[in-house]
Amino acid sequence: MAAGSCLLLLLLPWLVTASHSPPGCKIRITSKGLDLVKQEGLRFVEQELQNITVSDLHGKEGQFHYNISQVKVMDLQLAFSDLYFQPQQHLVFNINNASISLRFRRQLLYWFFYDIGSINASADGVHIRTVLQLAKDEAGRLKISNITCNASIARVHAGFSGTLRKVYEFLSTFIVTGMRFLVSQQICPSLEHASLVLLNSLLDTVPVRNYVDEHIGIDYSLLRDPAVSMDTLDLDFKGMFFPRARETQELENHAVEPVIKETERMVYVAFSEYFFDSAMHAYFQAGVLAIELQGEKVPKDLDVLLRATFFGTIFMLSPTVDAPLRLVLQVSAPPRCTIKPSGTSISVSAFLNISLVIPGHTAIQLSSMAMETKLSAKVFLQGKALRVQLDLRRFRIYSKQSALESLALFSLQAPLKTLLQLTIMPIINERTKKGVQIPLPEGMDFTKEVVTNHAGFLTVGADLHFSKGLREVIEKYRPAPTAPAYPSSRPAEPSVESHQL
Repeated sequence: MAAGSCLLLLLLPWLVTASHSPPGCKIRITSKGLDLVKQEGLRFVEQELQNITVSDLHGKEGQFHYNISQVKVMDLQLAFSDLYFQPQQHLVFNINNASISLRFRRQLLYWFFYDIGSINASADGVHIRTVLQLAKDEAGRLKISNITCNASIARVHAGFSGTLRKVYEFLSTFIVTGMRFLVSQQICPSLEHASLVLLNSLLDTVPVRNYVDEHIGIDYSLLRDPAVSMDTLDLDFKGMFFPRARETQELENHAVEPVIKETERMVYVAFSEYFFDSAMHAYFQAGVLAIELQGEKVPKDLDVLLRATFFGTIFMLSPTVDAPLRLVLQVSAPPRCTIKPSGTSISVSAFLNISLVIPGHTAIQLSSMAMETKLSAKVFLQGKALRVQLDLRRFRIYSKQSALESLALFSLQAPLKTLLQLTIMPIINERTKKGVQIPLPEGMDFTKEVVTNHAGFLTVGADLHFSKGLREVIEKYRPAPTAPAYPSSRPAEPSVESHQL
């Protein structure tokens, strides 16, 4: 029994680690970011409450028959509001001491007297408390899974006029009590619909599993429910790229888990080495990490030097010595990313095959050499696109056959490095300059980005701004009332707003 307990204690740390899959990408929203969301959210709530529908109010008091209809919200004053985090998974939105201006149609029948007109009223001391529960849905998307709402109105005042003003004042107790009840009963259903339907349609614009380009896609599904503290909301995303030809392929994550400690900026995004490794692994699996240069595409100086280096072999094969050369550069293993406080680098192993292409014959290989390069990577954020600018830092070639041949290839070291810098690197940077989209809702962008390197991961601290209002985005993606929308597990094709890596 004791031995079993000891074994369980020894296995417990491993079991905990196994059940907690580290994220490749992590996003932290701070209280400062929530303040910006509050400003935009308050405008959205005002618009929703202005559209509430209040049922008609009718009744009878003695010989008086009254009917109140066509109740409309004319104005709202939501001066005192607050939006804050509530552990473990909640956002709380409070509105205190607000006022709502109303206008409605009155009808009164007393014996043979009939009166009709409009009445202006105000609902004062409006208190609304909503608690939104955030969770991960089955597709790995952030959702508002539940809402708790309480609303109350302290008093309603109606201004009556006309010949039967005294009669209405007599009935005011019944009318304003009924109006207070009806209006307060419509506030929470309106906010519940706004949260569970409209705001969730906004969250549907966050990319979860999208195609990046014709070769690879990215999986931004949440690994677990969001973690909410008093000051922050943390989201752990899978952050894994995959080849489109093998969408179900998984790359195990052994990288260091990103740790975000800062809270000074509105938002922080962290990327581990796994995030970049999976991108390069996906491109490697897709078979696109190769380039071929032949004939006129080979720089003239390099062509002359290669012909001089392999003159004997070329002369024996083709005495006319005018057959074009072919250079095939092929990455031999998935490149690896290393992130240190001093910077980010990428190690690449490749081989270079040099062949002579004699018309009418199979290409004849002159040499096959191994290459080891180290690239420095400048990572930056622009808008919602994460971009990488690469530069050649270290380069070495050697023969796979013998040390003697490696010595003979030494003269090619500098020209081939120049080839990489002037010809190959611009092609690579052209492919990466479009970047890949960060998982943010449509209409929200980063500003004032600052990249900081750590051991095994990097963070981007930024502020947020709304390039589009919540209402504008929601109206664009408003679900059709007769056809409920269900999230698709199939990745979306690249669109105008999609970015490429």
